[in-house]
Amino acid sequence: MGIVAIVGRPNVGKSTLFNRLIGERKAVVDDFPGVTRDRNYAQCTWNGRTFTLVDTGGYVPNSDATISESVSRQVELALGEADLLLLVVDAQTGPTDYDAIMARMIRDLGAPYRLIVNKVDRVENEADGAAFYGLALGDPLFVSAINGRLSGDLLDEILACLPKDADDSTAERPPRIAVLGRPNMGKSTFVNRLLGHERIVVSEIPGTTRDAIDLPMQREGRAFVLIDTAGLRRRTRVREQVEFYSSLRTVENLERCDVAIVMVDAAEGCTVQDVKIAERALALGKGIIVGINKWDLVEKDDRTADRTADQIRTRFVHLENYPIVFLSALTGQRAWRVIDLALDIAQKRRQRVSTGDLNAFLTHLNATTAPPSKNGRVFRMSFCVMPRTAPPTLIFFTRRPKDVPTHYRRFLERRIRQAFDFYGTPIRILFNQK
Repeated sequence: MGIVAIVGRPNVGKSTLFNRLIGERKAVVDDFPGVTRDRNYAQCTWNGRTFTLVDTGGYVPNSDATISESVSRQVELALGEADLLLLVVDAQTGPTDYDAIMARMIRDLGAPYRLIVNKVDRVENEADGAAFYGLALGDPLFVSAINGRLSGDLLDEILACLPKDADDSTAERPPRIAVLGRPNMGKSTFVNRLLGHERIVVSEIPGTTRDAIDLPMQREGRAFVLIDTAGLRRRTRVREQVEFYSSLRTVENLERCDVAIVMVDAAEGCTVQDVKIAERALALGKGIIVGINKWDLVEKDDRTADRTADQIRTRFVHLENYPIVFLSALTGQRAWRVIDLALDIAQKRRQRVSTGDLNAFLTHLNATTAPPSKNGRVFRMSFCVMPRTAPPTLIFFTRRPKDVPTHYRRFLERRIRQAFDFYGTPIRILFNQK
């Protein structure tokens, strides 16, 4: 699959163009420069062909700021991996020194490129972009990312520049694993550790990650997509507009993932806010792993992990059926174990149990356990089916479905989990009229 990288200095409209071409608001956009920091990948399909589009942060060479330096390094990595480079410039400001530096870098690389002059809303404004011929990158393409002017022509041009066999739109969707948590829990450090290099900008400043980043990966031949997300704060603490939209993107990515890894700081312990993030994932039917990060910084003995896990499950009872893993994103301790667990949970979440096996389970249950009763009237579950998966959903048929007591619902869930190994994934149990 071909890789097309959108590059340029800050605030020229790269993320707006990225969103326009993929047809969704995946990248966070704001009027002030420096919003995008990491490389943001998405698949783009046009005229039956698919390629990977990469959004990058604004390139600021020789910057003294730590984050700006890290962002520029991410841009340089994107330049090295792309099959086609789109240098985006701003028609309203004209050529700048940063534009010239990037143009020289692109020419030196020798990879195919196109010069994209953005913020040209009308034909008569194209004359404003004539000065960009001085960048020596050939004829520019004048577009407006915000209103979509000539975006179709740009996509045609991209396909013309990519090799004919560089697309692959038939791949089956692999499991999606989202890394969630409050700001500064080590989510991006965890992702970088798995990748083996600094793919995500990491800083001690909370809120460094703003976009949700999709990373196609493999583990022992099993493909999956790892999603690094922005930190989720309580709503009362979300002050900046960018942070607000980053939180919205995180929630959207939670909705489309299969398994959520909720990162918790080992020194702070599992807080109510951490559990609320897990509860949101469970309400959406997603698998859950609680990752206790920075475990290398905790003084411990051979029973500390067990005691901590027991305390979490005692305090937050609904986490009883979900794994708790103690890891260190910085050293890599148990990092891949978390991924192995997530892949297993994703498989269990899609697991379908046959109607025959379900009713054999139900027959044994009725024979060995007293049926539920209400107001002295006893009734049994007479039949069971599993109409859908992801999450596993079971329907039990009985004479009075509205009268099934809560304790019996919990009992049924425990027995189903034991019988069919649904550890780590929520299950839905419904009752219908016989």
